[in-house]
Amino acid sequence: MSTTHTDHINKVSLGGLIVTLGIIYGDIGTSPLYVMNAIIGNEAIQTDIILGGISCIFWTLTLQTTIKYVFLTLNADNKGEGGIFALYALVRRFKIKWLIAPAIIGGSALLADGIITPPISIASAVEGLRAFKPEINTVPIVIGILIGLFSIQQFGTKFLGRFFGPMMLTWFLMLGVLGFMQLVTNVSVLKAFNPYYAIHLLSIHHEGFFVLGAVFLCTTGAEALYSDMGHCGRNNIRVSWIFVKSMLVLNYFGQGAFLIKHSGQTLAEIGGASINPFYLIMPEKFLPVGIVIATVSAVIASQALISGAYTLINEAMRLNLWPKALVKYPTELRGQLYIPSINWLLLAGCIMIVLKFRESSNMDAAYGLSIIVCMLMTTLLLFHYMWMKKYNHFLAIMVISVYMLIELSFLYANLAKFMHGGYVTLFIASILISIMAVWHAAKKIGSRYTEFVKVDKYKHVLAELSRDLTIPKYATHLVYLTSAGHYDEIESKVIYSILQKRPKRADLYWFVHVDVVDEPYRMEYRVHEIMKDDVIRVDFKLGFRVAPKINLMFRKVVQDLVKANEVDITSRYESLNRNNVIGDFKFVLTEKFLSYDNDLPWKERIILDIYFFLRKFSVGESRAFGLDSSSVKIEKFPLVLTPTRDFPLKRID
Repeated sequence: MSTTHTDHINKVSLGGLIVTLGIIYGDIGTSPLYVMNAIIGNEAIQTDIILGGISCIFWTLTLQTTIKYVFLTLNADNKGEGGIFALYALVRRFKIKWLIAPAIIGGSALLADGIITPPISIASAVEGLRAFKPEINTVPIVIGILIGLFSIQQFGTKFLGRFFGPMMLTWFLMLGVLGFMQLVTNVSVLKAFNPYYAIHLLSIHHEGFFVLGAVFLCTTGAEALYSDMGHCGRNNIRVSWIFVKSMLVLNYFGQGAFLIKHSGQTLAEIGGASINPFYLIMPEKFLPVGIVIATVSAVIASQALISGAYTLINEAMRLNLWPKALVKYPTELRGQLYIPSINWLLLAGCIMIVLKFRESSNMDAAYGLSIIVCMLMTTLLLFHYMWMKKYNHFLAIMVISVYMLIELSFLYANLAKFMHGGYVTLFIASILISIMAVWHAAKKIGSRYTEFVKVDKYKHVLAELSRDLTIPKYATHLVYLTSAGHYDEIESKVIYSILQKRPKRADLYWFVHVDVVDEPYRMEYRVHEIMKDDVIRVDFKLGFRVAPKINLMFRKVVQDLVKANEVDITSRYESLNRNNVIGDFKFVLTEKFLSYDNDLPWKERIILDIYFFLRKFSVGESRAFGLDSSSVKIEKFPLVLTPTRDFPLKRID
C-alpha cells in the first residue's frame, strides 16, 4: 500500500471532518425529519410501538450503519475508493461471472432510489411552513429548491463541502439539543436501548413487523456513505460518525419521549395534520429558525446521493456497464467529478416524483424499497471480498448470514410499499438494470467476434507503405486506438483501414491501447517498438476513476520518447525537416455499425439492436477520450458477427 493511498484514506483533519459532514451525511442526517412520522402515520400513539420503534431505530443504526458499513464495508476500499462498483472491481478477480449481476442490480437500485431522496428530504422540511400557513402549496417551493441544488453541482463537491459542512454541523447540534430538551422531561424512553422492546414489537404486534419499513428510512444513506468514501477518506467518516450517530440517537429518543407523553392521541390532535413530530418538539419561538435550518439541511441531504450517482455512473462507464457520457472535473481534488447528463436526468426524475406524490408522507410509502435491494447486493459482494481476503471463513459466513437475515427482513417489510409507490423506483431500477445488462452483454458479444491479426505479418508492408512516394502522404504520425490486449496483435479492421480503405501513408504508425484496471487511480504506460522508426505501440494502464485524456497523455508519452532519443517526431517533408518543424498527428477512430449481413440468434440480435440504439445517445469516442476533434478521423465499419449462409446461386449461360 502506497504512502499516498494510506494518507488519503486514513488522514483525519478538522477540515476533512467538516467537509465529510457536508458531503456524506446529508441523507442519513435528515432522516429524523420523516422517520417517526412514517412510523406513527395517522394512527393513535401507542407507547409500546414508540418504544419498539425507537429501539429498532437504535439497533438498525448500530448493526446496519455502524458495524456493517462504517466498520466492515469501509475496509473494502479499492485504493481508497468505495461504492458497489469499486467493491465489484475488487471481487471480480475471483473470475466468478455471476458477480456482475449483484453489481448491476445494486448500482441500478441505488441510482433509482436517489431520485426520491432529494424530494422527500426537501418536502419534509418545507412542509414545516404549514405551522404558520396550513393551506400553503409547497410543491412549487420544493421544485424551485431542487432546480437550484442541481444547478450548483457543476462547481464540484469541494465548493459544496466547504459551504455545506458548517451548515450540517449546525444541523446536527440542533438535532442533539432539541432531542435532549425532550429527553430530560421523560427519561423512561431510555428503556428503548434494550433490544427487548424491538423484539417485542416485531413478535407481538401484527403490524409491528411492517413498522420496519418505516424504521429502515433511518439508514438509507449508509450506501451513499460507502460510495463517497473516496471524497473524504475512511477515517474522517469513522470519526465524524461518532458525533453524527450521537446527535441522531438523541433526537430520535427526544421525539420518542415527547410522543409517549401524548399516548392515545394522533398527530392531528396534537399539532395539526400537517405537523410531524420533528417540528412538534421545537419551542414555538424557535420554529421559524428551525424550519430554515431544516430546509437548508434537507437540500444538503441530496448531496450524498447526487455525488454518489456521478461516481457510480463514472465507474460503470469504465467497467463497460454504461454508455459513454461527458465527465467534467470541476476541481483538482481527488475523486471530484460532474456528469451533466446524469445531473439533469436526476433533476427531471426528482421533479416527476414531486409532481406525482406531492406530499412527503406519500413519498414515505415509496421510499426505501430499492435501496434495500442495493444493500443486499453489497452484502453478497462483501461476503466474496471477505472470503478473498482470507477472513476466518466461519466468521465471514456468520456475519453475512446475520446481515442477509436483517436485510431480507427489511425487504419483506418494504414490499408492502410496492403498491403505494415503491413500484416507481423499482420500475426505474429495472430500466437502469436493462441498460447496464445490455451494454455489458453487447460488449461481450462484440469482443467475442472481433478478429485480431498478428502485427508481425504486416509490419514490413507498413514500412514499405511509409516510403511509397506514389501514394499521397496522409499524415506524418498516424495514431489508431486499438482494443487488442496483446502488444503483438491488432484488429483486422485497422489493417484494412490502413492498407485498403484508401491506403494511408504515414511516416510513423502508432497503435494506442487503453486498459482500464481495477486500481482506481493507476496511471502507467508501456512502449513497444514494433519496427524501428515505423511502428510503435503504446499501452496505457489507467484506473477506473482516471479521466482518460488520451490526447494529453499521448503527448506526454511522445515528449518522454523524444527526450530519451527513442523517436524523432520532426516532419519528414524536406523543407519542414530542415527547419525542425514537428510533424502532424492524426488520430483515426473506428466505429462499428451492425451489418445486415448477420444471421444471429434472436437474443443477440435484440441485445445488439438495443445497444446501437443506446449508443446514439452516448458521447463519441473522440470526446470520451479527450481527443482534439480537428485531428480526428472517424471511420465506420460493419460489425459482421455471423455471416449469413451461402446463397444457392447458380450460374447459367
